[in-house]
Amino acid sequence: MKVQTNLLRGVVAIASLGIILPVGAADEASNKPGEESATTVLDKVMVIGNPANIEELPGSAYSVSKSDIREQNYDDVDQVLRKVPGVYIRQEGNFGLFPSISLRGVDTSRSSKITMMEDGVLTAPAPYSAPAAYYSPTLGRMSGLEVLKGSSQVKYGPQTTGGVINYLSTPIPLKETAYLKSTIGSFGDQRVHAYVGNTFDSSAGKFGFLVENYTRNSDGYKKIDETPDFRDGDNTGFSKSDPMIKLSWEPDSVIYQRLEFKYGTSELDANETYLGLSEADFAADPSRRYSATRFDNIKSLQKRSYLRYIVAPSDNLDVIATLYNNDFSRNWYKLKDLRNVNGNTLKLSAALAGVQSGEGLACLKGDFACTLRVRANNRVYNSKGLDTVAYYRFGSDEVQHELAFGVRYNQDRVRRYQWDDDYSQLANGTINGVTNGTPGDAGNRLQKTSALAMFLQDTIKTGDWSFTPGIRYETLDQSYEDFSNPSNSGTNKMTMTAGSLGATYKFNDAWIGFGSINRGYSPPSPKSAVGGIREETSNAYEIGARYTNPKQALAIEMVAFYTQFNDLIVIDNIGGTGTGETENFGQVESTGLEFSVQYDAGIANAWKYRNPWFMTATYTNATQKNNATSTDPESIFSYGRAGNKVPYIPELVVSLGTGIESKQWGGYITGSYVSETFSSANNVDNQVNGAGDADARFGKTDAYFLVDVSAFYRIKDGVKLFGGVQNLLDERYVASRQPEGPRPGMPLFAYAGIEMEL
Repeated sequence: MKVQTNLLRGVVAIASLGIILPVGAADEASNKPGEESATTVLDKVMVIGNPANIEELPGSAYSVSKSDIREQNYDDVDQVLRKVPGVYIRQEGNFGLFPSISLRGVDTSRSSKITMMEDGVLTAPAPYSAPAAYYSPTLGRMSGLEVLKGSSQVKYGPQTTGGVINYLSTPIPLKETAYLKSTIGSFGDQRVHAYVGNTFDSSAGKFGFLVENYTRNSDGYKKIDETPDFRDGDNTGFSKSDPMIKLSWEPDSVIYQRLEFKYGTSELDANETYLGLSEADFAADPSRRYSATRFDNIKSLQKRSYLRYIVAPSDNLDVIATLYNNDFSRNWYKLKDLRNVNGNTLKLSAALAGVQSGEGLACLKGDFACTLRVRANNRVYNSKGLDTVAYYRFGSDEVQHELAFGVRYNQDRVRRYQWDDDYSQLANGTINGVTNGTPGDAGNRLQKTSALAMFLQDTIKTGDWSFTPGIRYETLDQSYEDFSNPSNSGTNKMTMTAGSLGATYKFNDAWIGFGSINRGYSPPSPKSAVGGIREETSNAYEIGARYTNPKQALAIEMVAFYTQFNDLIVIDNIGGTGTGETENFGQVESTGLEFSVQYDAGIANAWKYRNPWFMTATYTNATQKNNATSTDPESIFSYGRAGNKVPYIPELVVSLGTGIESKQWGGYITGSYVSETFSSANNVDNQVNGAGDADARFGKTDAYFLVDVSAFYRIKDGVKLFGGVQNLLDERYVASRQPEGPRPGMPLFAYAGIEMEL
């Protein structure tokens, strides 16, 4: 066994070469005597902490475990979140690279209306200055996911109208651990996840470390039309790498203290495009890409770090201070529009819809002489700050309080420095000339925000009741500089206040009722604020109940929610067309029901094997309450009418599944249904915008039902083989019409691999 352990450690070390340092997430819970207070403090660096905490939360929450992620070999957050009630996904690339997530009816665009964190730290590239920036942590390297809705989100921001998603990275192991997982799959997919770590005692206290690397490479499942000078049509894949290091120190002191350091990077190189297909070409082959997208590629690099200090000066006081910094740079070099199409300039979505007698579509296919304008969307982001939270407990036997007070100072910025290159195309698709643009000519702007946020929340317990009032206050100092048009520059100051009240009542040992009221806000970007855009606000209400039986074999949660959004902030384009301006759309109401149940027949009947079952369902009616004021045909929110549905919010989402698992083997099957949606506020069935012009971004998405299956066989303790198929029925469907026309969901994907942990 010692030889095998050393061999695995050696393989892991080799797989982890090139790692740059990361550290930080809370350690796994310890049950050792004397460490109960330490575990309690560490729980607080997360949104939910121990999943058992959900039972007492005064609002809806969901915890995704490590096994939930690894059971079906998921690396796409869309696939995991389909199982979480109250969450909606608009797919773009089907590998989870660019998720667009909505909670309870907020606009899905680029996850801009949710607070996204990793290990309790803001992880969006510039959450205030550019909330719609593309970025999502890599799910495959995570040990869990927390989703929080309702009144408890008052502790987090800046987006408090939707909810919170907190990614949990691999914790520092409490004992010597080596882990290796290697997977191969369809479309040349290769993944390796490896880490080593340990926590050990010394005369100076406890030291812990984790060294980790996660890599994935794929050839992609699409094929680009080839031309006489282009023969690399199969190269539509990507590569990404996520190395990380974490370090911790718990001094041998009278009071509990912990120091954590984390550093990690995420690097992506993807031959991905905004462009979709025409309706006819999608029906014939949804995996096709036009030759005009041959130059499209995105390269990005994120560097994330934090230094966290945790101290418990007394049994009644905990303090957590986190100093953090995130750098993010990317250049998405992608097709912007078509020039010189028989003398005209055409937008891509219009060309897909067949304008100008199909000449634009022929240009995209390489069958017409024209000019392809490709934009280098080059941007650099930074977000940094200091976040301090204190918890103080006091009270009597009759009434107990836990007071939470937090202060965060955050600075972020985004610098755009873009240019356009023009490729001259002959009638056979050959490129016969390139005119390079001047950097900065297609966007030379800087947006900055300094934000001071404070919250105060009190959890009051008396008998079977618990009440949680809270308030949040933020003040923003924003600036916008347009170096190409200085007259557009300006500054803005803004203050925002959110408040909440949650309550729970314990009927008995099994049933808990809860309800909450939450007033939230979502600030505009500096450019939008300088242009007069107000913050979005919301009034949200929920009431629900949770049931857990004494054997822990059955758990049920039911929630009814109603959210009223005011001055909804929307972007006039998500696809490279239009001006990129935002606007206050107006009022939206989102009403719905969430239901989830988990049952393990094996536990309930004391079988020798487990037989877990689950079902989650969300019904949502997200409706516009006023006519849209926008007549900008580039905006999918233009020409909306009172009573219309909000784009990309499905009425029904259902997931269900079961499995059987013994000590040596197991298998699982999961099915997910998502109903059709309108892709624009004017709720049309065809590709026509509000001005009556052809536009492939308008219309509907398809309803779809996906089936995933997986199985494993444990060769010996710590070593198992696994395999599975995602989208078993090879369902073909229009997943989105954004950014530029119909886009498909992932076709059938098969995989197999080996996992070792010692």
